[in-house]
Amino acid sequence: MRESPPIITAVAVNRSGTIAVRATEHAVPVDLRISQDELRYGGERLAQQILTLCSKAAVEAGALHRVELEATGVPAAILDRLGLATRDELADVDAAEDQSLPSSWMRSL
Repeated sequence: MRESPPIITAVAVNRSGTIAVRATEHAVPVDLRISQDELRYGGERLAQQILTLCSKAAVEAGALHRVELEATGVPAAILDRLGLATRDELADVDAAEDQSLPSSWMRSL
């Protein structure tokens, strides 16, 4: 019997560290950790954060898979066709998250 290839996963955590999601490169969550404090914000907000973290973890898992395949000699053209994220795409996701932060938490009066 032939072994199936290992599933590549990555973890994404929200800024406050209260939600952590481990997901595959296809954004399928395989582990979820939620602090009790997050429940006070309601289900819709929690669901949106989980989906966002699944997407972020998927990009990272895809980039990790790409690195693994590159190490075995798979050409970049094939990796591109597989849709595996590059390190640049992973950096773009991180940069976009940083840009979404407000410049100040103080509001104008």
